[in-house]
Amino acid sequence: MESLNEGALDAEVTEANGSDNGGASVPAILRDSPSSVGFNKLRKRLQRQVRQALSDFSMVSHAARPRWLVGVSGGKDSYGLLAILLDLQWRGLLPVDLVACNLDQGQPNFPKRVLPEFLTRNAVPHRIEYRDTYSIVTEKVPENATYCSLCSRLRRGNLYRIAREERCEALVLGHHREDVLETFFMNLLHGGRLSAMPGKLMNDEGDLTVLRPMVYCAEDDLARFAEYMRFPIIPCDLCGAQDGLERDAMKTMLGDLERRMPGRKDVMIRALANVRPGHLLDPGLFDFAGLMPQAPKET
Repeated sequence: MESLNEGALDAEVTEANGSDNGGASVPAILRDSPSSVGFNKLRKRLQRQVRQALSDFSMVSHAARPRWLVGVSGGKDSYGLLAILLDLQWRGLLPVDLVACNLDQGQPNFPKRVLPEFLTRNAVPHRIEYRDTYSIVTEKVPENATYCSLCSRLRRGNLYRIAREERCEALVLGHHREDVLETFFMNLLHGGRLSAMPGKLMNDEGDLTVLRPMVYCAEDDLARFAEYMRFPIIPCDLCGAQDGLERDAMKTMLGDLERRMPGRKDVMIRALANVRPGHLLDPGLFDFAGLMPQAPKET
């Protein structure tokens, strides 16, 4: 993948800052952000990585003004996604209309006021939807089994519906670099296939794209960004902590590998964008039958 030029990004940001933004120096969601060098470097790095993904996967369509539904769960990743997209939009670098959406799935003790108040305070167009999928999950999933798979499928189905109702062409999710790598190793070690989370895919009905602009962003960077921004985090354990998940095991394995050999996660992400089908074992992906020795040329 070809990296965006960092100097070019700075120039574009400077030029965009001169546009008419009501005199504000930052979008509303960033108005209380720190002015420290560390935060600004982190913010710029996340912007650059998101813009790289937007470019690599051709996420912005040629429609007159695309409209995206941004899933916001209340976790660090979705808050970070929303802030970065709004920042790029405000700078004139993302010509897209954004609608934030939170799906309240009926988990006990879910703090219903946190997200509506946050989104309203920051002037973010949004929709809060209530669907009690929690009761369905607890009824269908056997005791001591994990809820995550069914819960995520029900959530995705509802988000597709909402995207259609809001006339959006895309559902945007906050999966990051570690999510991609963990999924890859889960599929490799448990599913017997080479697949991960793509930056862009089409839903089964063919009427919506699913976008993941943060596939190059490190989870640690997003955690630091959330701390700097003091986002009102809603924990993902409202349905009860569930230890021993396969994804947790992959996270532990990757964390140990990164500690032993720093930089391996970045190398692995680059590897997923540098596939050589002829060096794998899938005859459906590469024409091995067509590999025939040529007769020597006559001299």
